[in-house]
Amino acid sequence: MENAPPKDWTALGGWIENALSAQPADTVWATAQSDITWEHLRRKVTELNELLGVRGIGPGTTVAVQMVPSYSYLWTVLALWLRGAQVILMDPRLTRLEVNRLVNLCEPQYLITSGASGAVRVVFQDECEIQVERRRGGHAAGNANALLQFSSGATGYPKIIGRTGASLLTELDRFAGLEGMPTAGEKVLLGNSLTHSFGLIGGVLHALSAGATLVFTPNAQPRTLLRTLADSGAQVLFGVPFHFELLNRVSEPVPLPSLRLAVSGGEAIRPEVYEQFEQRYGIRIGQAYGMTETGIIATDLAGRHLPPAVGTPAPGMEVRVQGGELQVRADVSPYVYANDVDNRFVDGWLRTHDLAGIDEPTGIVSVHGRADSLVVIGGLKVDLREVELALAEHPHVTEAVVLFSGTIEAFVGTSGGIGVRELQAWCRDRLSHYKIPRRFELAPAVPRTSNGKLIRNRELLVSRMAGSATTRGEVVT
Repeated sequence: MENAPPKDWTALGGWIENALSAQPADTVWATAQSDITWEHLRRKVTELNELLGVRGIGPGTTVAVQMVPSYSYLWTVLALWLRGAQVILMDPRLTRLEVNRLVNLCEPQYLITSGASGAVRVVFQDECEIQVERRRGGHAAGNANALLQFSSGATGYPKIIGRTGASLLTELDRFAGLEGMPTAGEKVLLGNSLTHSFGLIGGVLHALSAGATLVFTPNAQPRTLLRTLADSGAQVLFGVPFHFELLNRVSEPVPLPSLRLAVSGGEAIRPEVYEQFEQRYGIRIGQAYGMTETGIIATDLAGRHLPPAVGTPAPGMEVRVQGGELQVRADVSPYVYANDVDNRFVDGWLRTHDLAGIDEPTGIVSVHGRADSLVVIGGLKVDLREVELALAEHPHVTEAVVLFSGTIEAFVGTSGGIGVRELQAWCRDRLSHYKIPRRFELAPAVPRTSNGKLIRNRELLVSRMAGSATTRGEVVT
């Protein structure tokens, strides 16, 4: 007998059902290599809803999903929510070992994949295989969360973040209240990851609610991205700084007369990218700042303010700066397990670990960097401590310091004569491609301070390891 789903799960399923039925059947919902109408979307979600029910998935069932970005992925997630399942999203770039680690943490009853893990380059596909695996020993949902996601923590191991159906619907209301968000009939080229909050909620779900058409590019080559944007006549571009850097590289840019809004999220955008894009395309890059734990926090969609400003708080969001760090008001802790809190949620305030300032007269938030080991590369978060721990598991690694200076660099104390290629292969088996260091410096030991702590200053490490280094080199990928 199926468990009764939490009330706000039912509300989320009802919201999806209403959104799917609100648009004309022959209107295009999304376009990539082929166009998908709303009728096609409804039919696919309905078919999957029935198929998942036959497989035993119902209210309160826990389902981990690791699929390549595709129409298949999107209607799988929608069908799962229609069934009242708890959806656990995993990035398609994760290796099998990383997936196993997360599965062991969450213990889902089902795992849905589209093939091999650890894709180096993830591009949008129209359709892909949908493999449903029943897992022995999995547990039904023990909480009211409709969505579980992951975020790196100070220990280098992922934190499990829960979002209730009510939380997702509230965030959709926030997006709807923002001036300039896509409206019915508009086309939105969506470059953001579909497993992360802004791409999934601000992109896919908002478009579903507003009746906007999603556009996906077949690859991330600069000219392909620009041509897709121009040929589709998209009015809105959502992406990460990497997408705008790509567009700035095109030697002979074409006009984009239809484009009225370009928004970057996921990481800080460099002022020079912001300025060059406006010079080349005549439109300012807006910003959407948020985090997995809360969703959208602050926005400047029209790009009125030069980075590092990220805009004013989204409707209903309350923020403050304590000790130079931005904090966000939250009703409950977003972390599924009590030991995940790690002093990040105290007295109703969630620490973002972002160094920030708030301009008192205007309320504009500016973000100036991180207070922990988290870095963002191409819109993807990497906890450098996680990379250090992966290296430290090698039997011939005695210690490791991993830093980021435009690229990930590893300073490693070794024994046994191992080389860069061996360590790269070791990391490849344990870490997603984008987390693997691009430069290694190997020596018998990593220098330490006078009180015995490992040095974490790049210049000091380079100079002090130069004379004792056994192997150094950059990895060509």
